[in-house]
Amino acid sequence: MRQRVTAVAVALVLLTTTGCGGGPKYVPVSGVVLLDGKPYGKAVVSFQPLGTSENPNPGRGSSAYTDENGRFVLKSDDGTDGAVVGKHIVRIMTKGNEVVQLAEGGGSVDGGGPPAKGTVDPIPAEWGTDSKKEVDVPVAGLNDLKFEITSSKKK
Repeated sequence: MRQRVTAVAVALVLLTTTGCGGGPKYVPVSGVVLLDGKPYGKAVVSFQPLGTSENPNPGRGSSAYTDENGRFVLKSDDGTDGAVVGKHIVRIMTKGNEVVQLAEGGGSVDGGGPPAKGTVDPIPAEWGTDSKKEVDVPVAGLNDLKFEITSSKKK
């Protein structure tokens, strides 16, 4: 009887520590943002996982600020290191409350005219609010991403 109780206890411990494996898998994702060929230390990098018909709720998004060398390491919004495996829409913008991203043609991204106040984001809207840029995060993760952006001032 004692062996049976021990075996059940061991089985319960194994089940609670290993989990059922049903949640999203997070893997390390890091890289660098270059603006006009130079490391950009003022960016917010955001990865939003794309759902599929087989997996309509792929997991939480991940984001990071770049450091002075333009480097970033993603962390999910619940604090988990990395990003979920699968396809993501990538958005990159300059951090700060007073930064405004301009749409193609110079107006604000919401369809109005140029901003009345604030700093114009040197990162074009095609990388931020209008982004359709996708990155596929493999099971092994990604540690050498390089996002090379040409500023909206140079276009």
